[in-house]
Amino acid sequence: MKLAIVTAYPPSKVTLNEYAYHLVKHFRQKESVTEIVLLTDKTEGAKDITFTEAGCKITVKECWEFNSYTNIINVTKAINNTQPDSVLFNLQFMKFGDKKIAAALGLMLPLVCKLKKIPNIVLLHNILEEVDLGSAGFTSNKLMQKLYGFIGTNLTKLILQADTVAVTMQKYVDILEKKYKAKNVTLIPHGTFEISDEKPEYSIPQGPLQVMTFGKFGTYKKVEGMIEAVEKVRATTGLDLEVVIAGTDNPNVPGYLAKVQEQYKHVPQVRFTGYVEEHEVPTLFKESAVVVFPYTSTTGSSGVLHQAGSYGKAVVMPDLGDLALLVKDEGYKGEFFEPTSVDSLATAIEAIVTNEAHRVALGKANYEAATAYPMEKIANMYLNNFNKIIAKKSSTQTVILQPTTVE
Repeated sequence: MKLAIVTAYPPSKVTLNEYAYHLVKHFRQKESVTEIVLLTDKTEGAKDITFTEAGCKITVKECWEFNSYTNIINVTKAINNTQPDSVLFNLQFMKFGDKKIAAALGLMLPLVCKLKKIPNIVLLHNILEEVDLGSAGFTSNKLMQKLYGFIGTNLTKLILQADTVAVTMQKYVDILEKKYKAKNVTLIPHGTFEISDEKPEYSIPQGPLQVMTFGKFGTYKKVEGMIEAVEKVRATTGLDLEVVIAGTDNPNVPGYLAKVQEQYKHVPQVRFTGYVEEHEVPTLFKESAVVVFPYTSTTGSSGVLHQAGSYGKAVVMPDLGDLALLVKDEGYKGEFFEPTSVDSLATAIEAIVTNEAHRVALGKANYEAATAYPMEKIANMYLNNFNKIIAKKSSTQTVILQPTTVE
């Protein structure tokens, strides 16, 4: 199978690029995949396709740009030129832009593939029915939220024109089937990016206990409360704690982390790492005592939670929405806090950093949850779904081609 993947891809800063990297890493090792064609956004640096494992050929076609109105034309041309057997779309609603028309035009691409009779799957990481538009940085205006809801419903109908729409949570399957009467939705879990051949040691380095958060910050991921919570834990326990804020601004809130850094410059041991390269991720997690999710809302399954689990880390999570559901569905464990309460967050952090046995027990539970769905298994699930689509199309064509007999 010559598989095309429409996605952002490292060194892109557009969302979901890291997920694509790990999908590609495992797809290319499958015997049934003869070539991967990456239909990616344009970036200044070269795409990161230097994998050490043996695998198939990768062809890169940089054919779209964030907020471009011509993405639908340019990606379609790239599909025509490369002639893939199947196409996978790695999407969320603002994938192709944060301008409504640019975003909508990009999301019409699965329909284009269907019209061209190319087997296609959309991996949809979130659904607007489950996004708090205000907290997630879309809009706080009630009228605009209704407009976004209307637009989102129609965009979802467009996306559902794909052969198959894969979502990462059972709740999303239920909503799409109930609201849209969809018959082509399937559950494929998020999966865990990297699982070491060696089990985690659950030990942490000497020195300050690192309280770490990882992501793109400024919308529904805010770090002020985390810094203040750690200050409270220092005061009550006397522990040597370092706050590690790993990642960058959300594209919708440029300059956010710089403002936070200035605002809290009087607080000792607060480290801002900036953008984290793929090869730096293991060290970042392994050196952390606890991984904190300072979220005020959620927009889908959390890749960072799966990463934390793969490194055997204890986590502190807000008691809300999809994260709470994911914990229940996939078996993750952690300390929970009220999203708007610094005191509640401080209590959750303190429960872990003051109790090593509890920290290790949470880490072990999360490692077990993460290893249930390695990316190798997720890649197989996508290939199995492609095979079903291809078989269905083939049988339909066979029926059409069979001559009718007249008696």
